[in-house]
Amino acid sequence: MTAVAGQRVIGMLGGMSWESSAQYYRLANELVRERLGGLHSARCVLASLDFAEVERLQVAGEWAQAGDLLAEAARGLEAAGAELLLICTNTMHKVADQVQAAVGIPLVHLADATAAAVTAAGLDTVGLLGTAFTMEQDFYRDRLAGHGLRVLVPPADDRAEVHRVIYDELCLGVVREESREAYRGVIRRLVDAGAQGVVLGCTEIELLVCAADSPVPVFPTTRLHVEAAVTAALAGQPAG
Repeated sequence: MTAVAGQRVIGMLGGMSWESSAQYYRLANELVRERLGGLHSARCVLASLDFAEVERLQVAGEWAQAGDLLAEAARGLEAAGAELLLICTNTMHKVADQVQAAVGIPLVHLADATAAAVTAAGLDTVGLLGTAFTMEQDFYRDRLAGHGLRVLVPPADDRAEVHRVIYDELCLGVVREESREAYRGVIRRLVDAGAQGVVLGCTEIELLVCAADSPVPVFPTTRLHVEAAVTAALAGQPAG
Protein backbone atom coordinates (compact mmCIF):
# COMPACT_ATOMS: atom_id res chain seq x y z
CA MET A 1 0.00 0.00 0.00
CA THR A 2 1.37 3.40 -0.94
CA ALA A 3 1.97 5.83 1.91
CA VAL A 4 0.12 9.13 1.76
CA ALA A 5 2.06 11.24 4.20
CA GLY A 6 1.40 14.19 1.92
CA GLN A 7 -2.38 13.98 2.15
CA ARG A 8 -3.47 17.46 3.17
CA VAL A 9 -5.67 17.96 6.22
CA ILE A 10 -9.19 19.19 5.45
CA GLY A 11 -10.63 21.64 7.96
CA MET A 12 -14.42 21.42 8.16
CA LEU A 13 -16.35 24.36 9.58
CA GLY A 14 -19.59 22.58 10.41
CA GLY A 15 -22.60 22.32 12.69
CA MET A 16 -24.80 24.43 10.38
CA SER A 17 -26.58 22.06 10.64
CA TRP A 18 -24.82 19.00 12.02
CA GLU A 19 -27.17 16.86 9.89
CA SER A 20 -25.34 17.97 6.76
CA SER A 21 -21.94 18.13 8.46
CA ALA A 22 -22.26 14.40 9.16
CA GLN A 23 -22.65 13.90 5.41
CA TYR A 24 -19.50 15.96 4.79
CA TYR A 25 -17.50 13.69 7.09
CA ARG A 26 -18.94 10.51 5.60
CA LEU A 27 -18.42 11.62 2.00
CA ALA A 28 -14.84 12.78 2.59
CA ASN A 29 -13.88 9.41 4.00
CA GLU A 30 -15.73 7.46 1.32
CA LEU A 31 -14.10 9.44 -1.47
CA VAL A 32 -10.60 9.07 -0.05
CA ARG A 33 -11.14 5.33 0.31
CA GLU A 34 -12.45 5.11 -3.27
CA ARG A 35 -9.48 7.02 -4.67
CA LEU A 36 -6.67 5.52 -2.59
CA GLY A 37 -8.08 2.09 -1.76
CA GLY A 38 -7.50 -0.17 1.19
CA LEU A 39 -7.99 1.31 4.64
CA HIS A 40 -7.28 4.89 3.64
CA SER A 41 -9.46 7.60 5.16
CA ALA A 42 -9.55 11.37 5.10
CA ARG A 43 -7.27 13.47 7.25
CA CYS A 44 -9.60 16.10 8.63
CA VAL A 45 -10.46 18.26 11.62
CA LEU A 46 -13.95 19.49 12.40
CA ALA A 47 -15.18 22.55 14.26
CA SER A 48 -18.90 22.20 14.96
CA LEU A 49 -20.71 25.42 15.83
CA ASP A 50 -23.98 25.75 17.72
CA PHE A 51 -26.44 26.33 14.89
CA ALA A 52 -29.03 27.95 17.18
CA GLU A 53 -26.63 30.84 17.75
CA VAL A 54 -25.80 31.14 14.06
CA GLU A 55 -29.47 30.97 13.00
CA ARG A 56 -30.36 33.74 15.48
CA LEU A 57 -27.75 35.99 13.88
CA GLN A 58 -28.99 35.09 10.38
CA VAL A 59 -32.55 36.11 11.22
CA ALA A 60 -31.37 39.30 12.89
CA GLY A 61 -29.25 40.19 9.86
CA GLU A 62 -26.13 40.27 12.04
CA TRP A 63 -23.95 38.77 9.33
CA ALA A 64 -20.71 40.44 10.43
CA GLN A 65 -21.10 38.97 13.92
CA ALA A 66 -21.88 35.56 12.43
CA GLY A 67 -18.78 35.95 10.29
CA ASP A 68 -16.73 36.62 13.41
CA LEU A 69 -17.95 33.33 14.90
CA LEU A 70 -16.95 31.40 11.80
CA ALA A 71 -13.64 33.24 11.45
CA GLU A 72 -12.70 32.39 15.03
CA ALA A 73 -13.54 28.73 14.45
CA ALA A 74 -11.57 28.76 11.19
CA ARG A 75 -8.50 30.07 13.00
CA GLY A 76 -8.89 27.20 15.44
CA LEU A 77 -8.97 24.71 12.56
CA GLU A 78 -5.82 26.20 11.10
CA ALA A 79 -4.12 25.99 14.48
CA ALA A 80 -5.21 22.34 14.71
CA GLY A 81 -3.37 21.58 11.48
CA ALA A 82 -5.93 22.15 8.72
CA GLU A 83 -4.30 22.87 5.37
CA LEU A 84 -7.46 23.75 3.45
CA LEU A 85 -10.86 24.90 4.64
CA LEU A 86 -14.50 24.09 3.95
CA ILE A 87 -17.51 26.06 5.16
CA CYS A 88 -19.97 23.16 5.36
CA THR A 89 -23.06 25.20 4.49
CA ASN A 90 -24.21 27.16 1.46
CA THR A 91 -25.85 30.04 3.33
CA MET A 92 -22.82 30.94 5.42
CA HIS A 93 -20.76 31.43 2.28
CA LYS A 94 -22.20 34.93 2.60
CA VAL A 95 -19.28 35.49 4.99
CA ALA A 96 -16.74 33.45 3.01
CA ASP A 97 -14.50 36.46 2.35
CA GLN A 98 -14.46 37.31 6.06
CA VAL A 99 -13.51 33.74 6.93
CA GLN A 100 -10.82 33.55 4.24
CA ALA A 101 -9.27 36.80 5.47
CA ALA A 102 -8.92 35.31 8.96
CA VAL A 103 -6.71 32.38 7.93
CA GLY A 104 -3.65 31.67 5.83
CA ILE A 105 -4.96 28.45 4.29
CA PRO A 106 -7.09 28.28 1.13
CA LEU A 107 -10.88 28.21 1.33
CA VAL A 108 -12.53 25.84 -1.15
CA HIS A 109 -15.62 27.84 -2.16
CA LEU A 110 -18.75 25.75 -2.49
CA ALA A 111 -20.30 27.86 -5.26
CA ASP A 112 -17.14 27.62 -7.36
CA ALA A 113 -17.15 23.84 -7.10
CA THR A 114 -20.83 23.80 -8.07
CA ALA A 115 -20.38 26.14 -11.01
CA ALA A 116 -17.53 24.01 -12.31
CA ALA A 117 -19.81 20.97 -12.35
CA VAL A 118 -22.61 22.86 -14.09
CA THR A 119 -20.35 24.21 -16.83
CA ALA A 120 -18.69 20.80 -17.26
CA ALA A 121 -22.18 19.43 -17.94
CA GLY A 122 -22.58 21.97 -20.75
CA LEU A 123 -25.40 23.91 -19.08
CA ASP A 124 -25.75 27.65 -18.72
CA THR A 125 -29.11 28.13 -16.95
CA VAL A 126 -29.88 26.62 -13.56
CA GLY A 127 -32.59 26.82 -10.96
CA LEU A 128 -31.43 27.44 -7.40
CA LEU A 129 -32.97 25.89 -4.30
CA GLY A 130 -31.73 26.87 -0.85
CA THR A 131 -32.55 28.89 2.20
CA ALA A 132 -34.34 32.20 1.65
CA PHE A 133 -31.00 33.91 2.30
CA THR A 134 -29.29 31.94 -0.45
CA MET A 135 -32.11 32.29 -2.98
CA GLU A 136 -32.94 35.96 -2.36
CA GLN A 137 -29.60 37.60 -1.59
CA ASP A 138 -26.93 38.14 -4.21
CA PHE A 139 -23.82 36.64 -2.55
CA TYR A 140 -24.44 33.15 -3.96
CA ARG A 141 -26.30 33.92 -7.17
CA ASP A 142 -23.64 36.45 -8.17
CA ARG A 143 -20.87 33.93 -7.51
CA LEU A 144 -22.55 31.46 -9.89
CA ALA A 145 -23.23 34.23 -12.40
CA GLY A 146 -19.54 35.11 -12.28
CA HIS A 147 -18.92 31.73 -13.93
CA GLY A 148 -21.22 32.65 -16.82
CA LEU A 149 -24.35 31.01 -15.45
CA ARG A 150 -27.90 32.33 -15.54
CA VAL A 151 -29.56 31.63 -12.20
CA LEU A 152 -33.33 31.26 -11.72
CA VAL A 153 -35.03 31.22 -8.33
CA PRO A 154 -38.56 30.07 -7.47
CA PRO A 155 -41.40 32.55 -6.91
CA ALA A 156 -42.09 33.84 -3.40
CA ASP A 157 -44.51 31.13 -2.26
CA ASP A 158 -42.18 28.37 -3.41
CA ARG A 159 -39.18 30.06 -1.79
CA ALA A 160 -41.04 30.24 1.52
CA GLU A 161 -41.90 26.53 1.43
CA VAL A 162 -38.37 25.48 0.44
CA HIS A 163 -36.97 27.56 3.33
CA ARG A 164 -39.53 26.24 5.84
CA VAL A 165 -38.76 22.62 5.04
CA ILE A 166 -35.03 23.22 5.50
CA TYR A 167 -35.25 24.82 8.95
CA ASP A 168 -38.35 23.12 10.39
CA GLU A 169 -37.64 19.62 9.08
CA LEU A 170 -34.31 18.81 7.43
CA CYS A 171 -32.08 20.58 9.96
CA LEU A 172 -33.87 18.47 12.60
CA GLY A 173 -33.36 15.24 10.68
CA VAL A 174 -37.02 15.02 9.63
CA VAL A 175 -37.63 13.75 6.09
CA ARG A 176 -41.27 13.80 4.97
CA GLU A 177 -42.69 12.43 1.73
CA GLU A 178 -45.07 15.39 1.52
CA SER A 179 -42.12 17.76 1.53
CA ARG A 180 -40.34 15.71 -1.12
CA GLU A 181 -43.41 16.03 -3.34
CA ALA A 182 -43.55 19.78 -2.67
CA TYR A 183 -39.91 20.10 -3.75
CA ARG A 184 -40.65 18.09 -6.89
CA GLY A 185 -43.32 20.64 -7.75
CA VAL A 186 -40.93 23.54 -7.20
CA ILE A 187 -38.36 21.84 -9.43
CA ARG A 188 -40.92 21.26 -12.20
CA ARG A 189 -41.87 24.92 -12.14
CA LEU A 190 -38.21 25.96 -12.37
CA VAL A 191 -37.79 23.68 -15.37
CA ASP A 192 -40.90 25.19 -16.96
CA ALA A 193 -39.27 28.61 -16.45
CA GLY A 194 -36.18 27.51 -18.39
CA ALA A 195 -33.87 25.78 -15.91
CA GLN A 196 -31.66 23.20 -17.63
CA GLY A 197 -30.49 21.88 -14.26
CA VAL A 198 -31.17 22.48 -10.57
CA VAL A 199 -28.61 23.41 -7.93
CA LEU A 200 -29.45 21.86 -4.56
CA GLY A 201 -28.02 24.95 -2.90
CA CYS A 202 -28.49 23.92 0.70
CA THR A 203 -26.46 21.10 2.16
CA GLU A 204 -29.53 19.57 3.86
CA ILE A 205 -31.61 19.33 0.67
CA GLU A 206 -29.69 16.23 -0.40
CA LEU A 207 -31.31 14.45 2.55
CA LEU A 208 -34.67 14.93 0.80
CA VAL A 209 -34.31 14.95 -2.98
CA CYS A 210 -32.00 13.38 -5.54
CA ALA A 211 -31.67 12.99 -9.30
CA ALA A 212 -34.76 10.78 -9.43
CA ASP A 213 -36.89 13.69 -8.21
CA SER A 214 -36.02 15.98 -11.12
CA PRO A 215 -36.61 15.86 -14.89
CA VAL A 216 -33.29 17.70 -15.41
CA PRO A 217 -29.84 17.15 -13.87
CA VAL A 218 -29.43 18.12 -10.23
CA PHE A 219 -26.20 19.40 -8.72
CA PRO A 220 -25.77 18.20 -5.12
CA THR A 221 -23.62 20.89 -3.57
CA THR A 222 -22.50 18.88 -0.55
CA ARG A 223 -21.05 16.09 -2.67
CA LEU A 224 -19.55 18.51 -5.19
CA HIS A 225 -17.93 20.54 -2.41
CA VAL A 226 -16.41 17.47 -0.76
CA GLU A 227 -15.21 16.12 -4.11
CA ALA A 228 -13.38 19.40 -4.77
CA ALA A 229 -11.82 19.32 -1.30
CA VAL A 230 -10.68 15.71 -1.59
CA THR A 231 -9.21 16.40 -5.02
CA ALA A 232 -7.24 19.29 -3.53
CA ALA A 233 -6.19 17.26 -0.50
CA LEU A 234 -4.97 14.36 -2.60
CA ALA A 235 -3.29 16.37 -5.35
CA GLY A 236 -0.24 14.41 -6.41
CA GLN A 237 -1.10 11.37 -4.30
CA PRO A 238 -1.11 7.98 -6.09
CA ALA A 239 -3.71 5.32 -5.38
CA GLY A 240 -2.54 2.61 -3.00
